[in-house]
Amino acid sequence: MFLKQTLKDNKKLVDYSIELHKKGKILPDTYVIDMDTLIQNASKIYEKASKYGIKLYQMTKQIGRNPYIAAKLQEIGYEGVVAVDIKEALIMHRNGIKVSHVGHLVQTPKYILKKLIKDVRPEVITIFSLEKARQINNVCRELNTTQKILIRFVEEEDTIYPLQYGGFKIDNIKEIIVELLKLEYIEIEGLTAFPCFLFDSKKQSIIETNNITTIKKAKQIIETQFNIKINQMNMPSLTSVYNMDLIDKHGGTHGEPGHALTGSTPLHSVKNLEEKLCMLYVSEISHNLKNTAYAYGGGHYRRSHMENALIVDDVYNEHIVETLYNNPENIDYYFEVRGNHQVGATVIMNFRTQVFVTRSDIAIVSGIKRNTPRLEAIYDSLGRKKELY
Repeated sequence: MFLKQTLKDNKKLVDYSIELHKKGKILPDTYVIDMDTLIQNASKIYEKASKYGIKLYQMTKQIGRNPYIAAKLQEIGYEGVVAVDIKEALIMHRNGIKVSHVGHLVQTPKYILKKLIKDVRPEVITIFSLEKARQINNVCRELNTTQKILIRFVEEEDTIYPLQYGGFKIDNIKEIIVELLKLEYIEIEGLTAFPCFLFDSKKQSIIETNNITTIKKAKQIIETQFNIKINQMNMPSLTSVYNMDLIDKHGGTHGEPGHALTGSTPLHSVKNLEEKLCMLYVSEISHNLKNTAYAYGGGHYRRSHMENALIVDDVYNEHIVETLYNNPENIDYYFEVRGNHQVGATVIMNFRTQVFVTRSDIAIVSGIKRNTPRLEAIYDSLGRKKELY
């Protein structure tokens, strides 16, 4: 999906990744991240957000819940991490990273709430149910503290991805708020939804979803009928330089950059964006069978839109070949590429990913732009540091 653009924008990253693989410094099934470019991307997003007074929670699941990167973004001024689940929250906390937002997209389990609220102390927790709100309230009563919450309201016209369903029906908003106001140890801080924006391939642009209409409607009801100030309108999805204007237009106060940090938003396939591609995937040809070559897998994501691979043999001959369809019903032991290729050849790919659902390594490199490349560290897909090979 992004290979040809990466070869155009960041050939030095490609070349250094090939060198790392051929010298045995990284294994097949490794994502390599150019920190210099990532910091530039993150800074551009932060500067544009600051222009509108929009605060940013960094979404790190796409890059393997990586605390090294999270610390660098915190230095830029990002508010903290939005942890997609409790495991991400805990690993960030153990690494001294501020955790700002939990519970969205995955609700926080009941029996870890006490540790979360006492030790991690997130700024906000998103809730999908009154039961979860009561669990949070009970823990806060025991700890003699309060917790700010975000509420997710949904209606029939909203866009929600399968296996991510959850939230309160907007039709029941008055009853929900009445019940929440009975809980004295929680504070209604704001509202959120996902996805608030989508890439429209026909229009080749970012469009708003009905989810925004839903939370704007909820805000109006809560503020006018209950006299509660909604301080946070969190509008995640495709948060980037390109759509910061849209977040501001709809009254958004917070965004959550993820793919834009590595330049891998789907819009990059059709437009020249401020954020530049700075992450790629390295594998190796394992074997051939019939007219297909097999590269070591482990890093596939079912919505990757993978299309091509760069094959580099032992004498550094390079050619781009077509990748074959990876059926998500199967374990990705291998990626299939068209034709036969030298066993041991380096394979470079770039596609849309979610590293935290893979078994991949993350290699952090610096100095690419200064022609002084250096392998800084290797982490696993869950944010744990590994020994260099």
